[in-house]
Amino acid sequence: MTVGNPSRILLGFSLPMILSGMFQQLYNIVDSVVAGQFAGVNALAAVGASYPITMLFIAVATGAGMGSSVIISQLFGAKDFIRMKSAIYTALISIAALSALFTLLGIVFCTPLISLMGTPEAIFADSDLYLRIYVYGIFFLFLYNIVTAVFNALGDSKTPLFLLIFSSLFNVVLDIWFVAGFEMGVAGVAWATFIAQGLSAILSALWLFRKLGRIKADGRAKPFDWHLLGAMSKIAIPSIIQQSIVSVGQLGVQALVNRFDERVVAGYSAAIKIDSFLKVAGMSVGNAISSFTAQNIGAGTVSRIRSGRNAAIAVMAVYSVLAFAVIRLFGDEIVGVFVDSKEAAADVIQVGVEYLNIVSMFYFACGVLLILNGILRGSGRVLAFTCSTMTDLVLRVSSAYLLADVIGPSAIWWSIPIGWCIAMVLAWCFTFFRRTDRREFVRLEAGK
Repeated sequence: MTVGNPSRILLGFSLPMILSGMFQQLYNIVDSVVAGQFAGVNALAAVGASYPITMLFIAVATGAGMGSSVIISQLFGAKDFIRMKSAIYTALISIAALSALFTLLGIVFCTPLISLMGTPEAIFADSDLYLRIYVYGIFFLFLYNIVTAVFNALGDSKTPLFLLIFSSLFNVVLDIWFVAGFEMGVAGVAWATFIAQGLSAILSALWLFRKLGRIKADGRAKPFDWHLLGAMSKIAIPSIIQQSIVSVGQLGVQALVNRFDERVVAGYSAAIKIDSFLKVAGMSVGNAISSFTAQNIGAGTVSRIRSGRNAAIAVMAVYSVLAFAVIRLFGDEIVGVFVDSKEAAADVIQVGVEYLNIVSMFYFACGVLLILNGILRGSGRVLAFTCSTMTDLVLRVSSAYLLADVIGPSAIWWSIPIGWCIAMVLAWCFTFFRRTDRREFVRLEAGK
């Protein structure tokens, strides 16, 4: 990504990442659709009530991948392949240890977290069951995310896509088989995700080692490098904290939603899955420009970053208009896929469509925020990145709690774009008033 037309390269790199992200979201979407269609509204609500907690684990895995990806991208851009391989091996070993820790924490704290969120008693047992089975697969979740981050750092966004398409389709088959065929309910949904995610992680790791074997380097890479771990940790730890705090904020919002009845919880559950699916484009473009920024900093070609940023923003402008149009035209039908029409579907659909109609008007602001945060992260400016995302979180959660009792559930939906818009302005100020430079990479080289 350090040579050629920046716009064309970034767009070509982003597209497979967008498709990969959408297929990854299919795990959660299919789980909810199958639960709602074959096990009822309460099952849909149970899976949805567990979603913010599962997102907490995903946040840690994603944050660890961010730190690894930036350093690996810089080394790859500088063609320092020996240290690049050492960084990859170090990241894989570290993530295995981290996943073991979070598996233990998940087993211990799952039930207390479900209780702390005020989950309605009608769906408590199913939520707890789903989450416990999910926790057993944390190692596969962490492994897949770190391997995908490495592929992206190496400029290969196609391989994770192909493997994810296979595992996503496999997950669909298992979901229907376990829930509709064996009538396993929420447990069937959870086990299907566990098996499909595990297969995806293992295949991705095997493919990565095959790819690394083809990259020739003069010398033997260290299997573990403390200096490189420190360099990755400087970005990964703040990113993990930032991502985790955002997920804790989502837990707070879910607890607020749980104050209402199961219909609101179910409608929110369906809507947030659709919302997450539609935001994949912005998140993927943000991750792509993070790797793009890091590689060009490593190669000393920082002037290309502005062209990449402008191309990414143009893509998000077009995409946000299309996403808004789809929600406006087909919102009822899309949310209706999640519920059995015999079980008060109208109330659930009304809640879900109201949420989507509000947030979809601001997808462009969300996309620009993600792109700017990607540039800040890729240039090693973790403090600015953290300030931007924390502003989004604090405004989102505080405004939701301040207004929910007065306005009702719609106050929660409006709080989301409030956070996006103000954080976007802040992130733009960070990127505008200080030019990206090579100093973070020079610091890494100094410890060589």
